[in-house]
Amino acid sequence: MAWKESNVIEERLRFVIAASRQEKSIAALCREFEISRQTGHTWLKRYREGGSSQVADRSRRPAHSPNRTDAEMEAAVVALRNRLPDWGAPKLLVLLKQQDPPCTLAVRTVHRILVRHQLLNPQDQHRSAVQRFERAAPNELWQMDFKGPQGFNQGCPVGPLSILDDHSRYLLALQHLGSTRAQGVRETLQTTFEQVGLPDALLVDHGIPWWNHASPCGITELTIWILQQGVRLLYSGFRHPQTQGKVERMHGALQRAIRRRKADPTDQLWLDQFRHEYNHVRPHAGLAMSTPAKRWKASARPSTPQEWEYPAGTEVRRLAGEGQLNWRGRRWEISCALRRQLVGIEILEQRAIVYFCNAPVRELNLQSHTAQSIPIDLLRSLQC
Repeated sequence: MAWKESNVIEERLRFVIAASRQEKSIAALCREFEISRQTGHTWLKRYREGGSSQVADRSRRPAHSPNRTDAEMEAAVVALRNRLPDWGAPKLLVLLKQQDPPCTLAVRTVHRILVRHQLLNPQDQHRSAVQRFERAAPNELWQMDFKGPQGFNQGCPVGPLSILDDHSRYLLALQHLGSTRAQGVRETLQTTFEQVGLPDALLVDHGIPWWNHASPCGITELTIWILQQGVRLLYSGFRHPQTQGKVERMHGALQRAIRRRKADPTDQLWLDQFRHEYNHVRPHAGLAMSTPAKRWKASARPSTPQEWEYPAGTEVRRLAGEGQLNWRGRRWEISCALRRQLVGIEILEQRAIVYFCNAPVRELNLQSHTAQSIPIDLLRSLQC
């Protein structure tokens, strides 16, 4: 049947109204609407009997259901959903199977129970991602972002800072800072590094405090400190939150928990409890209904970074007080955030790449004597 899914009722009404007015024959109208003549006569009959209210689909539910779920088991499903109102049927079933006696229901049956008791919200129903990407091992990449202010008090401009391991989805930090100031982010990172070691790379967006839109290369004092730890810094695409899909997905789960459990999102104790539940209790569809804690392990890289050493053959210079590079008889603008820092210069024919630690921050044109930013797409590929 070829009704347009986006507006089924409207299409049916158009058909029955046109048929009632006898603008065309039933056969012609059925060909135009791409339905069978039997279907057309069915809708016309219903419309004539009860008007537009009868055009909607009728329930196919049988009058008697001999195989309906046992009342005690159904009550257990409802009780668990009320305790965890932001969990869906697949995750609830994992815990139900751990009960005594274990639940023997199918996930579709649990879903139907939620629908029957009006416990399923429309926003809970979404299509799964067509393709998923993840790093091969823990600590190859962490994702870091602030949750948006939705659900927080008006006086709180931003949600908690989140740090998530890409491979395991393990939530390493969920810290309410109250602002995006670099000092709070650095302290949270420092504590996390000391507790679980260093990642290979850290993925962030183009937001404060790890990106400076006024800087030619976007670098900030916080990103300088991160690079000095020996951690590569990767940036997502502009206005492309899908790049940080895992931490964004976690923020969605956090938002639902805040709303449905009526929690105070500024309460650090509650955030710590949510983090424990997210890591050790809540099953994840992307992990075959396992928990992040079962895939997570601490990093083998201790948080005791040594002074950065540039590769042999790299020309090393110290920038001036305003972040300029005095090199080859010229003064090149690099970045104020890098003032008095050591940088490495790698010459590539008529161009030179200026590195800070392992991050390319500026490209110098030796012919035109101009400096330009590294394109962000190239910056990501160079660091990946």
